[in-house]
Amino acid sequence: MKLLNSMNKMLAACVVLPAAALAQDAPHQPEDTTAIIEKETVRAEDFMVASAHPLATQAGYDVLAAGGTAADAAVAVQTMLGLVEPQSSGLGGGAFVLYFDKESGEITTYDAREKAPLAADGTYFLDGNGEPMEFMDAVIGGRSAGVPGTPKLLEKLHADHGSTDWAALLEPAIETAEEGFQVSQRMAASVADAEGLDRFVETAEYFLPGGEPIAEGSLLRNPAYAETLKLFAEQGSAPFYTGEIAQDIVAALNTNINPGMLTMEDFAAYEVAMREPVCTDYRGFDVCGMAPPSSGGLTVGQILNLLEPFDLRTMGDGVEARHLFTQASRLAFADRGLYMADSDFVDVPQGLLDEEYLAERSALIDPERDMGTATAGTPPGNDVAWLSPDTDRPKHGTSHFVIVDSAGNMISATTTIESGFGNRVMTRGFLLNNELTDFSFTAEADGAPVANRVEPGKRPRSSMAPTIVLQDGAPVLLTGSPGGANIIDYTALSIIALLDWDMDPQAAIDLPHVINLNGGTRVEEGEGAEAMSEGLSALGHDVTIANLNSGLHVIQITDDGLRGAADKRREGIVLGN
Repeated sequence: MKLLNSMNKMLAACVVLPAAALAQDAPHQPEDTTAIIEKETVRAEDFMVASAHPLATQAGYDVLAAGGTAADAAVAVQTMLGLVEPQSSGLGGGAFVLYFDKESGEITTYDAREKAPLAADGTYFLDGNGEPMEFMDAVIGGRSAGVPGTPKLLEKLHADHGSTDWAALLEPAIETAEEGFQVSQRMAASVADAEGLDRFVETAEYFLPGGEPIAEGSLLRNPAYAETLKLFAEQGSAPFYTGEIAQDIVAALNTNINPGMLTMEDFAAYEVAMREPVCTDYRGFDVCGMAPPSSGGLTVGQILNLLEPFDLRTMGDGVEARHLFTQASRLAFADRGLYMADSDFVDVPQGLLDEEYLAERSALIDPERDMGTATAGTPPGNDVAWLSPDTDRPKHGTSHFVIVDSAGNMISATTTIESGFGNRVMTRGFLLNNELTDFSFTAEADGAPVANRVEPGKRPRSSMAPTIVLQDGAPVLLTGSPGGANIIDYTALSIIALLDWDMDPQAAIDLPHVINLNGGTRVEEGEGAEAMSEGLSALGHDVTIANLNSGLHVIQITDDGLRGAADKRREGIVLGN
C-alpha cells in the first residue's frame, strides 16, 4: 500500500483514478477555514471512505481496495489525519467510534474519551483566588490534557475487527511523514491564526520554522512522528501507556506553563470503554449514537423526537422548519446542560428519550414564537437534582470520518484533540489534547453539584455525535461532524435533510446552518441562510450572522449502492469503488 506523498500528486490521483474507482474531485488547493469548495455526491457499489483530508481518504481507500476491513481502514485514516490535519486529531487525543458488524447486525461503540488525572478534583480549574481560570489560560499548557485514548482505540479496533497486518496499516503515514506532504491552505491558515504555538519549543520548531508560520504549499516532514508510528507498529499501544512515549508525554505536560497533574499511574490505568449505543426511533428509522460521556447521541435523539409531531416533509426547508429546529434544539440543550456527563460518575436519567416525556416537551414549542431560554425538564428516572451552570466554548480541533467496507461492515467515527492544536504541547511528533477544558470549571452552583464537574479519572462531557441510522435493522446512513457543541445541530440537520426531505447527500450537508444551543440563534454567513434572518427575527429570534464551519461526512446506503459526500466548507473528499 504505497501512498502518494505530495498533495499535487494526490489531487491529480483524485481526477485520474482507475475506471473502477469513483472519486470526489478535490480542489487544486484545499480550502482554508472560510473557503467554500463546491462538490458532488460520489457513488460507488463496493466500498467507500470519506474523511477530512485527501491523503487520509486515499490511505483508507487503498486499504479497502486491498481487501481490508472498515477497522483496518480506520487505522490508516486516523494515523494519516494525525499527520496532515494535526490541529484536529491524533495520537494525543481521543475519539468515539460506532462500528456496525454486518455478520451479527449489531452496533458496537468504542469510548476512547480522555480521562482526568486520578489526583484531580473540583478545584482543578480554579486560580489562586478560587475563581475559574480564563479559558485560554486553562487551555495552553499541561493542565488541560487528559490521558489520550486514540492509541488504545486503534489497537483494540484492529484486534476486534481487523484483518490486515497491523504494521502495514501504518506504512502510508510513516512514508508520508518521512518524505513530506504539501501544507494545505486550511492547515496554513490554521497555523497562522493559532494562539500559543510559539510557547513550546518542539511545537514552534515544527509549525513556525524560522519564527514564521508554515506556508501554504511548502513541503512539511515529520520524522519524529514517523519514528513514533514505527514504535507503534512494532509494539502496539504499550509504549503510549506504560513505556517511553508515556514517559515523554508526562514530562512534556509537566511544563512550567500551566503544568499538569498526569502521572504514569494515570496512563497505565487507561482503558477504552465499550458502551451500549443510544438509539431512538425517528419516523420508523433507528437513529443510533454514542452514550455518555458523549452528549451527542442523547441530544441528537431528543431534537429529532421533539420534531416528530411536526410535518417537516410537507413544509420543506425554510423559516418555518428552521424555527422549529431551533426550538427543539433549545429544549434538548437545556436537558443536556443539566443531566449529561460521564455515566460512570453521574446517574444520567434513563428517561431522556422517553416518548411521553418528549411529547410533553415538544408541546412547549410555539410554531409562531421563539421560546427564549428553555429550562430543563424532569424526565423519568431523574433521581438527582443536578445544576449545571457551565457553558460550551468554541472548539475547532475535531474531525469526522465514515467508512463502509466490501463486506458491509461500517464505521462512523469522530476524533479530536479538542481545541485547534490542542494544548499546544507537542512531543514525539504529535500534539496533545486539551480535553479537560470540556469539564465545568466550577464544581457546584448555589450549593448543588454540577454533573460535568472535574472528578478523579472522569471523562469530560463531549458533543461528538458519530451516528448510524438503520431501517429494519440495516444501516441506511452514516453521518457526523466536527464543530464543538455545534456538532449536535449539524448532525441532526443532516439526518432531517436526508430522511425528511429526501435530499441528495451533498445537497443535504451543503444546506446553510441555522443553530441554537439555547442562547441566541446563529445563522451561517454567506450560504443563503441570511435570507431567513428577517423571518426568524419576526418570530422573536435574536439572530447573529456567524461563521459556522461544519465538517460533515456522510455515506448513504441505498438499494442502488453507496452515496457519499464531504462538506464543502473543508478540504475532505470521498473515494469509493
